[in-house]
Amino acid sequence: MITSPGTVGYWSGLVAFASTVAYALAQVLQVAGALRFPADEMLIYGTSLCIVVPFVLEMLALHHVTPPARQFWTHASLIFAVIYAVFVTANYVVQLATVVPAKLRGTVDAIRVLEQTPHSLFWDFDAVGYVAMGLSCLFAVPAIGSAGFERWVRRSLVANALVTPLICIVYFSPTFSTRLLFLGFPWTITAPLFMLLVAIMLKRRQRGSTAAV
Repeated sequence: MITSPGTVGYWSGLVAFASTVAYALAQVLQVAGALRFPADEMLIYGTSLCIVVPFVLEMLALHHVTPPARQFWTHASLIFAVIYAVFVTANYVVQLATVVPAKLRGTVDAIRVLEQTPHSLFWDFDAVGYVAMGLSCLFAVPAIGSAGFERWVRRSLVANALVTPLICIVYFSPTFSTRLLFLGFPWTITAPLFMLLVAIMLKRRQRGSTAAV
């Protein structure tokens, strides 16, 4: 049975990584016109929803394997991970369980306010969620070492945090276009990268703590 925080975080990080890659592929296929409704929305929202719990568990594990002197930063990181989880879960569940079925029935006009379209309520929910993920990465940085493998983990977290202003531009620009969407595409590289590297680091830290016992 998997019980150690580092091991749980490792496997959770791998699931978050795989789900993020799956989301990126679905988004690319949608933009390319290879996916159409309802498959595009079901895959995009479904894969995005699959990121949530594994990511939160990964950051929770990071908090538990971090020395007490640096746990303030991982605690702050975990808080923003939870903020991300609350906002995006509310969005994706509503889209998958309410909006997409309404579109299939032809009754979406009755619940149009719930549809995620540019500058709508749930568009803003999505924006807040991914800004919170960026802040989660930023606050985790001081808890990561600056030498060896952890230096690369630190850089991946910084890279994802630096993409956050681009995410803000995509979501909050007065006019939205597919061309503007490409501005946020670096996230499809930085997000799975930091999730994978944090997962590997958690496994290494767990091995180190086990060896010290």
